Amino acid sequence: MTGSRQGFGIPVLDQLLGGGLLPGTMTVLAGATGAGKTQLGLRWADAGLRAEGHRGVICDLTSRGDAQNHAGYARDQFAWEIVEYPVQAPLDLHAVWDFARPLGDYFHPFARGGRRVTRRDLEPDDWHAWKSDLARVLRRSVAFFYEHFIRGSRRVVVDGIEPTERFGDSIQFEFFEYLYHQVLRKEDEWAARELFREQFRANAPRVLEHRYDHRAIGCLYLYTAPHILLDDLMTEPIGEGDIFANANTIILMGRTRDAGRLGRALYVAKHRGSACGDEIRPYRITDHGLVFD
Repeated sequence: MTGSRQGFGIPVLDQLLGGGLLPGTMTVLAGATGAGKTQLGLRWADAGLRAEGHRGVICDLTSRGDAQNHAGYARDQFAWEIVEYPVQAPLDLHAVWDFARPLGDYFHPFARGGRRVTRRDLEPDDWHAWKSDLARVLRRSVAFFYEHFIRGSRRVVVDGIEPTERFGDSIQFEFFEYLYHQVLRKEDEWAARELFREQFRANAPRVLEHRYDHRAIGCLYLYTAPHILLDDLMTEPIGEGDIFANANTIILMGRTRDAGRLGRALYVAKHRGSACGDEIRPYRITDHGLVFD
């Protein structure tokens, strides 16, 4: 972990986190559908513009066409016009070093749509077709992240992974595991080798010229939880090997009940290596994003 904290730009929340998230680590932001995870994730990505000089990037792993409305939230709340990265375009390795070329900050690799992406929900032929898609987009994903990292982006928001009883059955989670361990957490030279492969030697001088520190890259994983109430989220046990066990920080968002009225609140359940407040913070979702009371 290096560098300063990666804050949300929300004083109440950043204070709870001892200044913000720790670079070089993974944070899981967990809550049911409608809790405000996507809006809070976009706020964290947008805060990178002021803190590091570059916004974060968005990796949307939805496969069924369910709209997360990233573009709408970003435009309305941050005047940020999100541009989709051309996943289907041929990979041009010479263009990696063209810093004047627009990249697109939204990566959506699984656009087939219409089906859940777990082994138990697909026929064998469909499962193998998805596995083929996974192999096809892996190198494209390395290009997306590597190009953004050498340009200065240091924040990654991962959204759209559908909940499943077993993470091992999910192609989306398998894809995320590859990205996290083989791209985000690898030294920049190793990521470059994975991208350029047989052309690495020819590109080595530029790789050395445009180095970045992988320990400065933070990852915010938006997890759709099965529980609506915050109390239920707080008492859910953490299983070995699941996404929560591997996270440095866990932030829970859920509904609360008080005097017959429903509200929303956030709680930082885990923040390894940092001071951490133990308050439960109420918040509201407005047209301008999340507002903490």
